[in-house]
Amino acid sequence: MTSHQEPHDPHDHIAPSMVLLLAAAAGLIVANLYYAQTLVGPIAAATGLSADAAGLIVTLTQVGYTLGLLFIVPLGDLLENRRLIVVSLAATAVALAIAACATSAPVFLAAALAIGLGSVAAQILVPFAAHLSHESKRGHTVGKVVSGLLLGIMLARPAASLIADHTNWHVVFGGAAALIALLALVLRVKLPVRQPQSGTSYPQLIGSLWTLFRTTPVLRRRAAYHAGLFGSFSLFWTVVPLALAGPMFGLSQTGIAIFALVGMAGAVASPIAGKLADAGHSLAATAAALALGIAGFALPLLVPGSRDVALAILVVASIVLDMGVAANLVLGQRAIFTLGAEVRSRLNGLYFAVFFAGGAVGSALGGWVYARYGWHAALLAGMAMPAAALLYWIGEALERAPQRA
Repeated sequence: MTSHQEPHDPHDHIAPSMVLLLAAAAGLIVANLYYAQTLVGPIAAATGLSADAAGLIVTLTQVGYTLGLLFIVPLGDLLENRRLIVVSLAATAVALAIAACATSAPVFLAAALAIGLGSVAAQILVPFAAHLSHESKRGHTVGKVVSGLLLGIMLARPAASLIADHTNWHVVFGGAAALIALLALVLRVKLPVRQPQSGTSYPQLIGSLWTLFRTTPVLRRRAAYHAGLFGSFSLFWTVVPLALAGPMFGLSQTGIAIFALVGMAGAVASPIAGKLADAGHSLAATAAALALGIAGFALPLLVPGSRDVALAILVVASIVLDMGVAANLVLGQRAIFTLGAEVRSRLNGLYFAVFFAGGAVGSALGGWVYARYGWHAALLAGMAMPAAALLYWIGEALERAPQRA
């Protein structure tokens, strides 16, 4: 296979086995961002971090990921993609191994930052899948790969919690390092070469990010919609484990892990959303996804006093919310991937950077509101974020109404 493969032959289409590999890879890579979230306590104790500074364990991984989205993912429009992915994964495996062996806070925190930076390889894989797909099937393909990514997000926390319960947190990071190293080898063998045809230098590439954001209304809208939904998703998964462990529900760590596993069912919405987008129903599907996000917080507000009924409704709410997030993520990526292969990696990096910022706001807001004002106030705060995104969506619907008339 030659090293110049842009543009992709429209008569080719990605093989199902390649879609499965990309989906599994995306899930394994993005899981690295979430292992530490349920292990903050034991990691802080082992590395000597104070309770006040323990939040840095998660924050620095997210900071690394955001920096990678802005400064590494755009390289997918400049450098050969397979090599970029493999090198990123090799660096991530080393960082995970250092985290597994860390006994001091500075070493672990530096490793956490590096884990976030390297894990942006997942966001080079998603445009790769779009590149390999027919235009007519692109949404469906991206939907399947994003399903894998979301399963990785949803599985990471309960898996880390259960493994650490039966062994220790070092095993979680050591196992992840081995998995990522193996994945790098598999992708080196299985991925085709893709060399973008770009005459742009790296400084020009990074300098173009603001111009792309400013001049691409579709990107701004889709990023805003998903910032609202992902913010509410982050708020939910920050607050709900606290509520489940509290006197209201009294669940053990294993019980909370099982709750998180059940919520994974929402990932089934990704391929469905992709098909709807391919069929030209993105506008209506976006409204439905945002409405699901609102419903995920409205349901627990309506529950009666019974603990068992409240827990059952909370399980349903978690699935409904995850469905909305999964669907909207695919709808957004499907929309921005129609804007041109030569800027696809930069658009994807910007999209994720904006909505991850929404996620950071949601996590911080959820913890603060829950501590200050309680469970119901946190639910209302969570509902407000997709509701604001839905108000923004109404503007797009009104703009497009004359076009449909």
